[in-house]
Amino acid sequence: MSPRPHLPARAFRPLAALPPWLAHALRAQRGPVPWSAVTRGALAAGPLLLVSVLVGRTSLGVVAAIAAMLAGINDRPGSRRTAVKRLGAPALVGAGGLLVGTYVGDHVGAVALTAVLTGLGLLAGGMSAIGPVASGGGTQLLVASAIGAGMPVAEPGWARALAFLAGAGWLLVLRLVLPTPGAMTGDFRFDGERDAVARVYDAVAELLDATGTEHATARRAALTAALDHAQDALAGPRLRRYASSSSERRLHAQFAAALPLAEAATALAWAAEPLSERASAGPRRLAAAVRENTHTGPLPAPARSAPALRALDDALLHAADAFDQGGGGDLPARRHGVRYLLRAGFGAGGREYGLRVALSFGASAAVAQALHHSQWYGRHTHWYWLPATAVFLVKPDLGPLVSRVLCRAAGTVLGALLFAAVAAVLPRPEGLVALVALCGALIPVSTRHFAAQTAVATVLVLSLVMVGGEPQASAGRIIETLLACGIVLIVGHLPMPGRRGGQVRARLAAAVRAANAYLTHVLDGSDDRAARWALRREAYRALAEARTAIALAAHELPALARHTEGTDEVAAVLERLVDTTTACAVHLDDTGRLTARHRERLAELLDELAAGRDRVGLRAPVPDLPVAG
Repeated sequence: MSPRPHLPARAFRPLAALPPWLAHALRAQRGPVPWSAVTRGALAAGPLLLVSVLVGRTSLGVVAAIAAMLAGINDRPGSRRTAVKRLGAPALVGAGGLLVGTYVGDHVGAVALTAVLTGLGLLAGGMSAIGPVASGGGTQLLVASAIGAGMPVAEPGWARALAFLAGAGWLLVLRLVLPTPGAMTGDFRFDGERDAVARVYDAVAELLDATGTEHATARRAALTAALDHAQDALAGPRLRRYASSSSERRLHAQFAAALPLAEAATALAWAAEPLSERASAGPRRLAAAVRENTHTGPLPAPARSAPALRALDDALLHAADAFDQGGGGDLPARRHGVRYLLRAGFGAGGREYGLRVALSFGASAAVAQALHHSQWYGRHTHWYWLPATAVFLVKPDLGPLVSRVLCRAAGTVLGALLFAAVAAVLPRPEGLVALVALCGALIPVSTRHFAAQTAVATVLVLSLVMVGGEPQASAGRIIETLLACGIVLIVGHLPMPGRRGGQVRARLAAAVRAANAYLTHVLDGSDDRAARWALRREAYRALAEARTAIALAAHELPALARHTEGTDEVAAVLERLVDTTTACAVHLDDTGRLTARHRERLAELLDELAAGRDRVGLRAPVPDLPVAG
């Protein structure tokens, strides 16, 4: 993102000059305020707590409010259908964790309890390596199990689990029922889906504008992100296998029509020859037609002087026809079987992740139990804060280790001090209930920076604890957070079995396998374009996931970052290989044979990839295919 016009570029240089691990801790996401999510947050935890206080079930209301808070952290922009999985699946796992934690905490001693929580940490860590939704489920499993074992609640475990489900379910109901900006165009059920598909066409247009410039690579990555987001939005859980309404079939057709456009635009970017503004005008009109749910009208045709330009023109004609007909087929959705899940959860990346989560969670639970039974610094009823804090600190998808520790410590201190000041003047319980509602509204905004999210969550949880009848505990929360920071820092730097950076290599190996499958399909000369586009989507998506893991690892302390050195270079070679494969596919469609430039470039990239794979220790095979003319 370029700096704002009224600020000089040098104003942004100090952050870039800092060490990566410190720069990441100071960097925050930007964007408009998600007012719809803010509204849902205000109507979730606070009202649930108010109802529970009025009916005399305060403790269950506290549990429901905590579940609503955790679901609010997962309430990110996207479609309603995507929200069902993103909010619902972790809540189900969290309810199970709460049930297990409750019964274990009531029936076993401190040593056995610590052992059970450590085992849950191993399971949740391996599960978190599968993907974002599984990672959210792993987080809620551990947090809820610690709360179930450590929160003094009179109700039985099944009642707490139902309250947890009710809290998360209430936020999900709000997500499904309340309208969002732009949702009233066409079918009410489709809000994020329509905008996500429109953004794909915008991204195609931006890539065409950047062709032949230094921004082309970044625009191609943005196109991949837009396609991933739209694919997820449309392919979420549904009661029926196929689209059940004309509006949904139309959206499916519009997304499918974007795939050949994205392919042609990528091939043009690979050729690196600047294009006229006319080339991007068509995709922009298609984007407007998606957003406004209208017909496209006449589309300006680009010149047909090269294979990729002819492919672009053909894709525009196909899109215009698809927009008019409105028929939709199957989406190129990801369908990972049991083998993939086992490889992700029990492979090198999952094992490393699981061991660190288990050690951090188990060690923090042991320390919390010792403090709880010895009463080292006074009454210590809510000992779950320490292991629950360690869960968020040990999650690599929340940022590099040192960045997480710094942000968590700063956010907890700030939140605890703010609560201590506010709680002294607020009436009870109505003032605290209002504070919970305010924090629920701030959760969607605070997710842009981990320290802000921690501060808001700290105020919310301390409010819930006080509404539940416990005394003000700001000082204890600060001490326990600092203990959790120390535990996770130590565990994060301990030597582990196997080679460090397993998660990064696992993601990169998956990207290599996906690129190989795509390349093999193209060079085999198959006429199945739907399969080709699905393989292309998987190759770029796997590459984007690998890039994200590599970037996070690069922002660790040098002692950790050195274990993944060179992986970014392999990812760059892999990116060029997938781009080249796309250019080859478009050229083969037009002429039936590859040029010498295509063959030479493929051979060079395969050699570079093989050398890079050996250098960083990947176990994914690189094909040695003859490139026929």
